[in-house]
Amino acid sequence: MVTAELAVVLPVVVAVLALSLWAFGLAVDQVRCVDAARAGARAAARGDPVDAVSSQVRRDAPAGAVVAVSAGGGDVTVSVTAPVRRLAGLVPVEWRPSASATARREVEGGQL
Repeated sequence: MVTAELAVVLPVVVAVLALSLWAFGLAVDQVRCVDAARAGARAAARGDPVDAVSSQVRRDAPAGAVVAVSAGGGDVTVSVTAPVRRLAGLVPVEWRPSASATARREVEGGQL
């Protein structure tokens, strides 16, 4: 009798565990995007070259992330958008981990 119940419950437990781990992975990717954007904005504000900033952000962001560095007025903005990891194609998700950070330039006439 226990065998039949276990056969029914075990796949459900495994599915819930897999979904929980996938959601945790999305949350980690969001945090990595926030950290990468913040570090990139700080580096760009110091006057680091755009190539160096983009390289640093790509290193810190999740794999395959798209990085945009822009300057306007006395501010620099770094945006990071990461691709969604699919859960075997079973969970359609419209949300993408992304972040944007803006910092005031510390160096006048910097590289940006």
